[in-house]
Amino acid sequence: MELNVKTLEGKDAGKVSLSDEIFGLDPREDLIARMIRYQLAKKRAGTHKIKGRSEVSRTGSKMYKQKGTGRARHHSARAPQFRGGGKAHGPVVRSHAHDLPKKVRALALRHALSAKAKADELIIVDNLVAAEAKTKLIVGNFASLGLTNALVIGGAELDSNFKLAASNIPNIDVLPVQGINVYDILRRGKLVLSKAAVEALEERFK
Repeated sequence: MELNVKTLEGKDAGKVSLSDEIFGLDPREDLIARMIRYQLAKKRAGTHKIKGRSEVSRTGSKMYKQKGTGRARHHSARAPQFRGGGKAHGPVVRSHAHDLPKKVRALALRHALSAKAKADELIIVDNLVAAEAKTKLIVGNFASLGLTNALVIGGAELDSNFKLAASNIPNIDVLPVQGINVYDILRRGKLVLSKAAVEALEERFK
């Protein structure tokens, strides 16, 4: 498939041929959903923690004698049914990460890229370079491309001026091609790839 290439100013800069094996697939929602669950689970800190009955600071002595009170039999005031007692089956520190085969992860990324291409939400720019680190200039460039909510992927090395200028813009994420991922692709409206990023992706999936 072929797409028009734009400059940052919104002008035409020729065409680029995209691999159908990366950008021309029929997107599978199940693969993409599995990948997003995998990413979000891996992002979770898992530091939630609550004290159980063995951890609360409270006396462990028997509350009152076993018989003769007419009340229920109880031993420790640390039991979960009492105020100030430990929590039963509460959250503990753990990892929420689960495994997903490497081939499935790679396939999910290709399907996410294809989903953007199929929805006409993929824009190819020739170069992501700014003459100076001025956010106002980049905002003007993005306005000419019709970008208000986008993920921008550059080559292996991002231009420092462009990265600094774009970092202050709301709903705009800028990543090098190594950081491209399914979750960030789908959480933004448009996907903007530089020609260097396209070449790197095609080399990666060759």
